[in-house]
Amino acid sequence: MNRIARTLALIALAATACFSQAKKEETPKPAQSIAELKQQLEKILSDTHTPGVSVAIVHRDGPEWVAGLGKSDVATNHATTDETLFRIGSTSKAFASLSILKLVNEGKLSLQDPVHKLVPEIWFENRWEATDPVRVVDLLEHTTGWDDLHMREYAKNAKGMTLREGLDYDHHSRTSRWRPGTRMAYCNSGPPVAAYIVEKITGQRFEDYVTQNFFLPIGMKTATYFEQPSPQLTTLYHSDGKTPYPYWNIIERPAGAINASAKDMAAYVQFYLNRGAADGAQVIPSASIDRMETPTRTWEAQAGLKAGYGLSNYTSVHDGFVYHGHDGGVDGGITELSYLPEYNVGYFYSINSANGAAFGKISDAIRAYITRNLTKPTVPAAGQLPSNAQEWTGWYEANAMRMKMQEFIAPLAMQRLRFKDGELQFSSYGPSKQSFIPVSGLQFRYKPDKGPAEPVATAALLAPNSEGRFVFIGTTYKRIPAWLALSRIALTIWFLLAFVSILLYAPFWIFGGLIKRRRPAERMMRLWPLIAVLSLLAFIGLAILSGSDAIARLGNLTIYSFGLTITTLLFAAASLAGAVTLWRARKQEIRRSVRWYSIAVTAALLIAVVYLAYFGVIGIRTWS
Repeated sequence: MNRIARTLALIALAATACFSQAKKEETPKPAQSIAELKQQLEKILSDTHTPGVSVAIVHRDGPEWVAGLGKSDVATNHATTDETLFRIGSTSKAFASLSILKLVNEGKLSLQDPVHKLVPEIWFENRWEATDPVRVVDLLEHTTGWDDLHMREYAKNAKGMTLREGLDYDHHSRTSRWRPGTRMAYCNSGPPVAAYIVEKITGQRFEDYVTQNFFLPIGMKTATYFEQPSPQLTTLYHSDGKTPYPYWNIIERPAGAINASAKDMAAYVQFYLNRGAADGAQVIPSASIDRMETPTRTWEAQAGLKAGYGLSNYTSVHDGFVYHGHDGGVDGGITELSYLPEYNVGYFYSINSANGAAFGKISDAIRAYITRNLTKPTVPAAGQLPSNAQEWTGWYEANAMRMKMQEFIAPLAMQRLRFKDGELQFSSYGPSKQSFIPVSGLQFRYKPDKGPAEPVATAALLAPNSEGRFVFIGTTYKRIPAWLALSRIALTIWFLLAFVSILLYAPFWIFGGLIKRRRPAERMMRLWPLIAVLSLLAFIGLAILSGSDAIARLGNLTIYSFGLTITTLLFAAASLAGAVTLWRARKQEIRRSVRWYSIAVTAALLIAVVYLAYFGVIGIRTWS
């Protein structure tokens, strides 16, 4: 289950750079044997203080290596084995898609069926339902337009709750923000609704249906959606590798609750490589695996872009190779399952620590090993830019944010699209840019700064429609007028200058007030903006301090979540109080320079208040 806990931390993003004259660490060469790969992974665990890893490297005809390395429990010093259960997070979602596809093959439903027709008792809101209903396929390709789970849903300890009870707990997150079937935004509640459809049609609990129809036939003998006793189940840790997390009873289990061993996942990877077959029997038709790997609903998919998010299975490109699979994350556990269908090889690994650095290094080492003797796919020749390409030139903002509470970021993170030297260039405010090579039609492939060229198109110019002009580059972007983009840039610079100047100016007027008498009106005109800025800094600080425990700290009523509410309200109140003080002050009571400075900073703060209030940040209540 991909976490949203750090959503609020995005508010506090700041660019930091570390300069060192030390020689950069060279990228290790690909391991040439399992013994060498094992040494590399053990070194990564040691260097990153990651307790353990569960790993499987699999070919179509069987596993090459299935193992557990390191410790599954630090306190008891218990070793990880190939039978230790790890939490695979959102990698679990594929079993909702497999279950739906099995029922489709049996003629019991269609991917195009409206969800409301199948399960009218499950609440969701879609103002386009009459013309563009939420369909079963939308649940699995994440094209419902729904908000992702709210923080209080993530924070709920749902031990013992049924799937229906989990879906009913806080259904307001299931509100379509755009026309279903047009844009993709990851949503953890879609697959659970699909799982509930499976329950209703089959009369079985979803977890039992999956065990009977997939776990056992595939050979995943110990996989389970439920908590198991230690030491069979690994303990999950913070990034320090020492502080444990409690077991997370996810409110909607089909979204990411599976616990599975390296042995289980080796059989699962082999199932994909054999295109739905296991132990000589066809568990599901090979055409169903093909369908899982193929996105269909979004604008870019309908325009012919084959790379993207299918049915709980997405495309990723690494070092010139095109992978299929899914990753997953829970508090203290990160998982990756990827395979190369054309080369009949794939892998799985899961770590029991919230250590992103370790996760990336392990992924690089495993991919380097399995592709060491493979020939990279042919890269299509560069094509010509579309004759009407210049019609897409301009400024764009993200138009498919994962959560509504993130939408205030989009206007501040605009991108500019232009065409130069036969390439599409996509960039933000700085000098860095992404470059894309035309392939055919309106499709483009990414041009890395380093490494091999990508062999598939992953970006597209989208035909304009009644909603505007769009492009797909990692996500869906909508073009905005140049005057609006430039106005936003100017207002952002204005606010940042005001913000910084208030902080830099404060020590001088505070110290000056101690050594000589200041005019009372001037003192308050400076004090209120300072309180506003300090409250905004406190908001950012609380978001950062919630850190790796953000789900518990922000999804419940705590000093952190309540602090976010209070600091945003204080920011608004202090900004308004500053404006009132400035309005009431008589001209003879304040110096002209102070007045004009106060007008400039107060106006900037008021604009920020209106902006944040519009997006619901002022008075935000993450626990409700």
